[in-house]
Amino acid sequence: MDARLDETTLTVSEAADRVGLTAYTLRWYEQEGLVAPVGRDSAGRRRYTGNDVDWLMLLTRLRRTGMPVRDMRRYSELARQGDQTLGARRELFEAHRDRVLARMAELEQDLAVLNFKIEVYGQLERAG
Repeated sequence: MDARLDETTLTVSEAADRVGLTAYTLRWYEQEGLVAPVGRDSAGRRRYTGNDVDWLMLLTRLRRTGMPVRDMRRYSELARQGDQTLGARRELFEAHRDRVLARMAELEQDLAVLNFKIEVYGQLERAG
């Protein structure tokens, strides 16, 4: 048994539920190199630790904010290389933050249009 499994661990389904992914997607993340190989129990089934779940939560947030899988893969590779990649990881996150902020500004403009249309339709209904 893997030494990391001394702590309480989760099955694929439990870990997937915890982070809001399907078990299929969680396995795909591992196949894509986004997740380091996960420990296994004596029957060969994946067992996820708290650190694994924390990593998956970060990945789901990155994906939810629109980070491309190639950038997530790059970040994962850099993180596994250790502290000598801190600057590269920061730069990757700064570039992504800039994209997120730009998208938020676009969404704010889109929301303003929606609010305007809702107000116009409300006025027309009240006048009708």
